[in-house]
Amino acid sequence: MKITLKDGSVKEYAGKMSVYDIAKDISEGLARVACAGEVDGEIVDLRTELDGDCELNIVTVSDPEGLKVIRHTASHVLAQAVKRLFPNAKVTIGPAIEDGFYYDFDAEPFSREDLDKLEAEMKKIIKEGHELKRFTLPREEAIKFMQEKGEPYKVELIEDLPEGSEISFYDQGEFVDLCAGPHLMSTKGIKAFKLTSSSMAYWRGDSNKARLQRIYGTAYNKKEELAAHLERMEDAKRRDHNKLGREMELFTTVDVIGQGLPLFTPKGTKMIMKLQRWIEDLEDNEWGYVRTRTPLMAKSDLYKISGHWDHYKDGMFVLGDEEVDKEVFALRPMTCPFQYYVYKNTQKSYRDLPYRMGETSTLFRAEDSGEMHGLTRVRQFTISEGHLVIRPDQAEEELKSCLDLAYYVLDTLGLAEDVTFRLSKWDPENREKYLGDEEYWESTQNALREVLKEKDLPFVEADGEAAFYGPKIDIQAKNVYGKEDTMITIQLDCAIAENFDMYYIDQNGEKIRPYIIHRTSLGCYERTLAWLIEKYAGKFPTWLCPEQVRVLPISDKYEAYAGEILKELKANGIDATADNRSEKIGFKIREARLDKLPYMLVVGQQEEADHTVSVRSRFAGDEGVKPLSQFIDEICKEIRTKEIRKEIPEEERNK
Repeated sequence: MKITLKDGSVKEYAGKMSVYDIAKDISEGLARVACAGEVDGEIVDLRTELDGDCELNIVTVSDPEGLKVIRHTASHVLAQAVKRLFPNAKVTIGPAIEDGFYYDFDAEPFSREDLDKLEAEMKKIIKEGHELKRFTLPREEAIKFMQEKGEPYKVELIEDLPEGSEISFYDQGEFVDLCAGPHLMSTKGIKAFKLTSSSMAYWRGDSNKARLQRIYGTAYNKKEELAAHLERMEDAKRRDHNKLGREMELFTTVDVIGQGLPLFTPKGTKMIMKLQRWIEDLEDNEWGYVRTRTPLMAKSDLYKISGHWDHYKDGMFVLGDEEVDKEVFALRPMTCPFQYYVYKNTQKSYRDLPYRMGETSTLFRAEDSGEMHGLTRVRQFTISEGHLVIRPDQAEEELKSCLDLAYYVLDTLGLAEDVTFRLSKWDPENREKYLGDEEYWESTQNALREVLKEKDLPFVEADGEAAFYGPKIDIQAKNVYGKEDTMITIQLDCAIAENFDMYYIDQNGEKIRPYIIHRTSLGCYERTLAWLIEKYAGKFPTWLCPEQVRVLPISDKYEAYAGEILKELKANGIDATADNRSEKIGFKIREARLDKLPYMLVVGQQEEADHTVSVRSRFAGDEGVKPLSQFIDEICKEIRTKEIRKEIPEEERNK
């Protein structure tokens, strides 16, 4: 038997050898850090016996796949601990995930105190050093085995497997779990772990099925790595927009209004307005867009023409009953069919194209209640939506232009380095979900693919993520917890103009069907604000801040001068306030810092006499005394250029 190792060397053995024994044969040190084996590309247990020629890579604790094995084993240890302390709990599934693992249980909700008790029990199980032994049973025996253990969810999982299947289990002490593996050799291989939280989850992700309790945890090979991860998690909690945005009084939600329907406070509203005005001026003045304003609802007739009634009705808020009412309306989940009729209002020639329409659109989507989260997943949202009606020969240039605009917006906001790109394609296995044939989809997908390649942007391809009428370039970003969302989208649509009888007159006087690009330049304002809160931890660039300057008189004797300064700041378009409370100046400064303000202007006797201000900023601390006119010139330039000032570390400020 010839075993080809990762470095190209070959080991020969006369008979069967386990992966662990081969690792030991290579070196004792390698065996000590080995977690699993990769045999011809498949991850397997160290205990797996090899009996034929193959390629073998020993997976260690330092490898991503090794970390997955550690975390998967930790999830089984968690399940064993739950069964010890909560014997009535029913086990379901417990996979390794990107930053750790989870396990779902049919049980009462777990408190933080419960998690602490479970951690202690897990440490006992790890110390006991149970060997993880794999065994298999025929499908029918496996069903009976789990029925006898009173685990209905495991029974359901086995019943979904084909008849005649050999079912894999792992035994560790008194606990046996249905699992394909791989796992560590022993529970002692888990060196550092933490149970981080618990939440509700649905069985198999279906809101119509049983409500379960999910326990999240993480595991690392070293305590130092675990500590670093936990610190990152604490930072994530501090940055979480759903917590920080409320603390900063940017938005709130109210039960009687409903989930996914955020209320923006004056501060949050000001930020949204700044973003909106910037995008509208940018599109209209620099990128050749015309602005439209269209209704928030329409008759079902419109959505039937567009195809949304057939392909997207479940995601819409429908007003009326088709069986009873003469006219049924629906709140719009998109703007495209409305803007098509703006285009059709006057006849267009080839000279009029591209015809770029932009709109600040409020949209409505019937998201599942379990999907609601802060500002990232809502039922009503506002978006910088736009549609470009183009000639076929303009497709490449206009797609590039849309991508350039999106990148410019991201770069200005300081977000460009945080995104990834995805080519979202159709699913050829579910053709009934889409308009057009295979040739249509291959050609449109290839057009987007070539644009991404020409722009030298790394991207992944994803089947089944396209709109029903065409493929997309999706610009993705992760929140502080690592969950990925689509922030900006650019879609090529070569089919739907037919549905609306859209055309332009070409050079020969013939009617020609145009192509349509569906795109956003910024995306959803709610989701973008959430992104900005987490990116900057609430310390926004000055131009975006709802309060850019706070004037702090040293005492009430200087309130009048503070009022003069405030008036001049506002006259120059600066968002400013004055703190005239009868508090000590140190208190006022500390509070302004806690409010994450860019600038404070401290004024007293000398400043009033010289018509100056003492400038303090969150960027550099004490910036000295300046004439008011100089400060106004400097901050207006910062706002106008949308400069993102960097904070100088405290230890460097006085050098």
